[in-house]
Amino acid sequence: MPHPHHFRIGDVTLGSGSLALIAGPCVLESEQHARSLADAIQRITSDLSMPYIFKASFDKANRTSVHSFRGPGLAEGCRILRAIATDNGVPVLTDVHTPEQCAPVSDAIGPADILMQIPAFLCRQTDLLAAAAATGRAVNVKKGQFVAPNDMRHAVEKIRQATPAGIAARVSLTERGASFGYNNLVVDMRALPLMRGFAPVVFDATHSVQTPSAANGVSGGEPQCWRARQ
Repeated sequence: MPHPHHFRIGDVTLGSGSLALIAGPCVLESEQHARSLADAIQRITSDLSMPYIFKASFDKANRTSVHSFRGPGLAEGCRILRAIATDNGVPVLTDVHTPEQCAPVSDAIGPADILMQIPAFLCRQTDLLAAAAATGRAVNVKKGQFVAPNDMRHAVEKIRQATPAGIAARVSLTERGASFGYNNLVVDMRALPLMRGFAPVVFDATHSVQTPSAANGVSGGEPQCWRARQ
């Protein structure tokens, strides 16, 4: 059943009641790498008749280690994202970390359909939420590992209030697990229908098996658990 607040981004309708896929490299490593992944994933989703949004970050500002690769930066990253959006004809999703990034990201990617993502640790930052909404772009907010599902309604309201007059607010929420002690995440599936009470919901399957900062201070995962569930 479609969500009352379903919205379109390109050819994808979030909250339509049908499956769509958001996928791509966590961070942009190179244009060739990003394009090869976008092409491969798009072929798979096309065969499955599944709507697709390409996801990659121009800067991963919340890396655990100071030595971790963060990305190519705003200008080069947005150039790559815009090229993929144009050449592949798909919407793109990318993280923004500060209010000052929102307008430049929107302008740099230009007319292409873009879903701005608010990282989980920043989901309560009012100025960041308002700046993303002020661009008129669609905004996806990842639920913080420390936030109750019902409390995400406040993030949704901040975005709807900050969306320019005459533009329909487009906001979705992502469930990515809750902290379960140190270095562990679990997903409470009750969060999905609870948050869907006030916005379309995305399920982040990869972070549902993440172990934050567990391996020598570096976040990892449990791929064997993911394979077991397939």
